[in-house]
Amino acid sequence: MASAESPVEPAASSAPATRKEEGSFLLFLLKLVVAVLLFRTFLFSTFSIPSESMLPGLMVGDYLFTEKWAYGFSRASVPFDLPLIPGRLLAHDPERGDVVVFKHPLDRVDYIKRVIGLPGDTVQMKGGVLWLNGAPVKKQRIADFVHPIGPHNECRIVQFRKVDAHGTPVCDYPRFRETLPGGRSYDVLDFGVTEQDNTQAVVVPEDRLFLMGDNRDNSEDSRFPAAPGEGVGLVPEENLVGRAAVIAFSTDGTASWLNPISWFTAARWRRIGTAL
Repeated sequence: MASAESPVEPAASSAPATRKEEGSFLLFLLKLVVAVLLFRTFLFSTFSIPSESMLPGLMVGDYLFTEKWAYGFSRASVPFDLPLIPGRLLAHDPERGDVVVFKHPLDRVDYIKRVIGLPGDTVQMKGGVLWLNGAPVKKQRIADFVHPIGPHNECRIVQFRKVDAHGTPVCDYPRFRETLPGGRSYDVLDFGVTEQDNTQAVVVPEDRLFLMGDNRDNSEDSRFPAAPGEGVGLVPEENLVGRAAVIAFSTDGTASWLNPISWFTAARWRRIGTAL
């Protein structure tokens, strides 16, 4: 008597499960992109110092966190400068002395400078001294700013090149303490008499800002007409990206990818966490 063979059940298809996994992964990526976009638009963004224009407070190799909500939100707040926000939302005016990241009025490149003049202010330089609204801003000579020469500090002005007591080549820059009306103080560098030490008086228009670098003789700022890669002119407030808040990391430029130990020796640990 022939035995009946048991029917063979077909193997379950794995295609639906695969499609479900792919869909879940794509959804995760979409959520991640949206979360990063919202974080960088409304909370914080990072900014690396590209030049010496903000010495002595900020050095090449410093990496900052920038508060995006400080002055409201605009196209400049959105990653990649996408035109997603018309005008300025929840706008707040900066204060004199704030260090701000902003978009250049012409080429939309990120710059960083200090707010000196607000709408309605009259700003002028006379003999290297800043004047605000017809009165000189207090400028006091303090100890020199001594900075080791290295990849992030070439010390191009020969007269300031020296060797310290340990035989280390350094830049020795004249440093001053500037105090704005209201008591806000910060350090600036002054290399001597230059063209930008004497300017015409400028009245800052509505919705514009007069911005300057702390390295007064090595900064393309509002003392110069706006030109791509050069001066910034009077900067529209809607170009503000955010307020520089804290130094998140700092490196002197000597690190090598092939030498992991150098990643630690190149870090300027004392600068990390410095509030601005």
